[in-house]
Parts: sequence; C-alpha cells; structure tokens
Amino acid sequence: MRRSSTKKTGQPASAAASLNSSASDLFRSASSKATSKELERIDQLFYTFADGSSGLIDPEGIETLCSDMEVDHTDVRILMLAWKMRAERQGYFTLDEWRRGLKSLRADNITKLKKALPELEKEVRRPSNFVDFHAYSFRYCLTEEKQKSIDIESICELLDLVLGSLYRAQVDYFIEYLKAQTDYKVINMDQWMGFLRFCNEISFPDFSNYNPELAWPLILDNFVEWMREKQG
Repeated sequence: MRRSSTKKTGQPASAAASLNSSASDLFRSASSKATSKELERIDQLFYTFADGSSGLIDPEGIETLCSDMEVDHTDVRILMLAWKMRAERQGYFTLDEWRRGLKSLRADNITKLKKALPELEKEVRRPSNFVDFHAYSFRYCLTEEKQKSIDIESICELLDLVLGSLYRAQVDYFIEYLKAQTDYKVINMDQWMGFLRFCNEISFPDFSNYNPELAWPLILDNFVEWMREKQG
C-alpha cells in the first residue's frame, strides 16, 4: 500500500512559502530604501534651486534651473514641466509639486531631468493629455486672485508658445486678428478652449466646414468673417 506523502510534502511547502515571504519582504525593503534615497536626491536637487527664505523655487531659481538644463526659460517644455508638477502659481514650484513631477519623470538629478524632457513633450502631445495641458496653460497664467481672463498681448504670446508649433498658420492669423480688432481687450477660458477646438476641427484656410450657427464663441465668428474679407 502506498504511504501518504502529506506530512513529507506539507513541511517543505510551508518552508518554501516562508522563504518566498522572506524574499518578498527583502525586495520590498530594498525597494523602499531605493525610493527613499531617490526622494532624498529629488529633495536635495530642489534645495539647489530654492530660495532660502521662502523655501520655494522662485522665478530666479527657475531661470537657474533652465540654465543648468540648457533650455531657454521661454521654452514650452518648462510649461510642460509645470503641468507635470501640477504647479499652481506661475513662476514658483513648491517642494510637493517638485516631488510630484520628478518622481513621475524618474528624475533625481539634472542630467535625468534634461533627458526626460523629450518624453514629457511626447506625453503632453497625446490628444488625451493635450486638451488638459491647453486648459492648464491658461489657468497657470491667471496670476491675480479671482482673475478669469488674460489680456490680448499676453494671450498672443501664450498662443504662440502653446499652439504655434502645431497650428502655425491658424495661430499667426489669429494673433494678427487679435492685434487688429478693437472689440476684445481680454480672452476668457471658453474662448481659449474654443480656439483649440477650432484648430482641430475646422478646415483652414477655406473654413468650408465652419458653421456659425453651432456653439462657437462669438470671437471665432468674427475671426472667420475677418479672414474671409481678407481673402477677398
């Protein structure tokens, strides 16, 4: 009669489980230590650029950061970096915002941060992210409490920065229109988002599928009318 192997197989199985558990604990411990060290380096990098009294990276610190990354401070990727951090105040990064962005980018030194910029740009350019980035770029420029609109001069600079590389012709003509018209002194979020939808959906420069009866901001109706007059 065959002997039962329950006792013999049960003990090694228990030992194996114990070994697996120990290995798993060691892995978690090593991973936790690595994460802790990475966060330490991210914090150290933050304080390299932060102002000693405010504890924030201020506009001067951002300029130094840009210089170290060999990127112009007007480069759109700096705005993308702010988006990645979900920075709330233009020209300033808090420690929590810095940690959020750099942990996500897996960058704990300047070299890694600089190398992460091309991938960050690809991430932002994805349609699902770009609408959010476009909205963020407007909110980021609202520097006063309860401010809901941006002056024409500033919006022209922002249009060029955010959309210029994607929709060069539309942006150039819209900027020309904004500078020539006298009806609008500021642009609000609805108009800002409407222009992105306009660039995505409307045939340019013939406007063959533009229907003013649809829910477009009035400023875009005026822009199309201005363009048609310009085209003769």
